[in-house]
Amino acid sequence: MSSSETQKMQLYSFSLSSCAWRVRIALHLKGLDFEYKAVDLFKGEHLTPEFLKLNPLGYVPVLVHGDIVIADSLAIIMYLEEKFPENPLLPQDLQKRALNYQAANIVTSNIQPLQNLAVLNYIEEKLGSDEKLSWAKHHIKKGFSALEKLLKGHAGKYATGDEVGLADLFLAPQIIASITGFGMDMAEFPLLKSLNDAYLKYQHFRMRCQRISPMLDEAKS
Repeated sequence: MSSSETQKMQLYSFSLSSCAWRVRIALHLKGLDFEYKAVDLFKGEHLTPEFLKLNPLGYVPVLVHGDIVIADSLAIIMYLEEKFPENPLLPQDLQKRALNYQAANIVTSNIQPLQNLAVLNYIEEKLGSDEKLSWAKHHIKKGFSALEKLLKGHAGKYATGDEVGLADLFLAPQIIASITGFGMDMAEFPLLKSLNDAYLKYQHFRMRCQRISPMLDEAKS
């Protein structure tokens, strides 16, 4: 029996990280027990030698399960999906699976990396705080427009139907963080706004949103 079979999972996370939030939602939806390890990015705890051994890039989240170390939110969630198939996050229907993958990829590749804390701090340093906000909003709007088109005709109560799926784990933190952190007006994205209304009624999606502070203000302190 491998050590991962017997040891409790540890999640290295930061409370304002939408990437880490995705994983927390997945763990809760699957009913999995884990130990929360707080990593304060504002204090530079992600740059310590100890943390860099877990993820040389210095990013959260990181999941440690026995001798298995995974340092990427999508990789972590797919590991959980295969390791613990109960309460699945992916539908059997291949078209719906593909939609889930596409929606998740838009968030992970085209929105979040372009408005994360490291990028915004760099832009502020080079161009000023006003440019930082306009940069973030530009890329969020571009990604949200693509998501509206992708999910039109497929969404139900949630992104790809009436059951929570992989896409929702990526959409919920991104939408809520965009509203609270960047002041995004969701009126021009009615489908995503409707999904967000549903997320706010769902315990596991709602569990962090009340504690999110505006990220731009936090980054300046």
